[in-house]
Amino acid sequence: MKFDFKRKILKSGMTILFEKRDIPVVSVAFAVRNGGINEAVEEKGISHFIEHMFYKGTPKRNAKKIAEEIEKNGGILNGFTSETITAFWCKMPSKHLDVALDVLSDMVRNSLFDEKELEKERKVIFEEIKRNHDIPMRHVIDEAHNSLYEEPFGIPLLGTLDAMNSIDKKKMSEKFKEIYQPNNMILCVVGNADFGELVKFVERNFEKGKGVVPLPKIKLKNESKIEKRKGIDQANLVFAFHVPVSTDKKNYAAQVLNTLMGVGLSSRLHQEIREKRNLAYAVSGDMDSGKDYAYNLVYVGTSKENVELVKELILKEFEKVAKDLGEKELAEIKEQMIGNYQISMEDSQNQMVNLLLSEIDGNAEEFYEFEKNISDVKLEDVKDLAKIKNYSFFALVPE
Repeated sequence: MKFDFKRKILKSGMTILFEKRDIPVVSVAFAVRNGGINEAVEEKGISHFIEHMFYKGTPKRNAKKIAEEIEKNGGILNGFTSETITAFWCKMPSKHLDVALDVLSDMVRNSLFDEKELEKERKVIFEEIKRNHDIPMRHVIDEAHNSLYEEPFGIPLLGTLDAMNSIDKKKMSEKFKEIYQPNNMILCVVGNADFGELVKFVERNFEKGKGVVPLPKIKLKNESKIEKRKGIDQANLVFAFHVPVSTDKKNYAAQVLNTLMGVGLSSRLHQEIREKRNLAYAVSGDMDSGKDYAYNLVYVGTSKENVELVKELILKEFEKVAKDLGEKELAEIKEQMIGNYQISMEDSQNQMVNLLLSEIDGNAEEFYEFEKNISDVKLEDVKDLAKIKNYSFFALVPE
């Protein structure tokens, strides 16, 4: 497939990513190359907190006005914070692209960080933290991450109650000025727009500025832990292990292994644990990957008495892959992944996120090489990664 894609770094330092589509819809995001991975222990959660505050008002617009200008023009407004990026986006009818650019750029340049709104939003985030703790699947995935990395990176993205209580307007404003500078920022647009006009908009509205993003402090570890909790009926467990980072070509082999083991109803672990043995309803695989870290995980919800059995089955299935994976099955998985990749590009919003994440890992153009990179994955690389030497394991079980 051919794509009309352009990438440019402007004099201000800002990067523009643009994929042209002849449809009456456009997805727009302003993003910053900063997330949970860049935070110290005492400020853990500040990136996510700043994301929330961007929607609370600027000198030009209050929170209601920000939402209304997007939504009353048929748009959808949202944002997200990950370990490596924080983004503010909307999806709009393309005839209202000017509104999208004006509102989003106002948010990322001129947010007030009003103290009253900050205190109110702090309470909202506390509820978000509690919610994640109370949802077993979210909790075990957070704990699995913690079992793979020392602090500060091992702390959940939302932060701790202590850290969140210590963040005030002064800290937030200082962090904003330090990070939200054009050299750290990306404008990504997918849809019906004119690249030249996007360049002119940024040149008019963003002066040259140089911010410094703190370098990640990552120390790997592996540990196993079982936590007991009253009031739940099912055990939730995660099996996780480190894999090559996104800048390593073997990361594609890790992606293949993840799909083979846990993505979809035909995956090996879904077939072995659910279909063959009826030990679980939910069996899934996932991968979290960046240029500084990467890991694969398997999640299973099962009965308390079956936790050790399920763990055994996971290990045995990886052993089987290391021993007997063949070219035919590998080719099938590659075809599955390439098909899923093509489907992911159908929606302009998904494609906007795809391009942003690829840019954070190095260069957005790499995303368009996915099919070739997956096709080039060697059988022996997948089999070698399946030889699990060290892993982390976390289970939340009924008391």
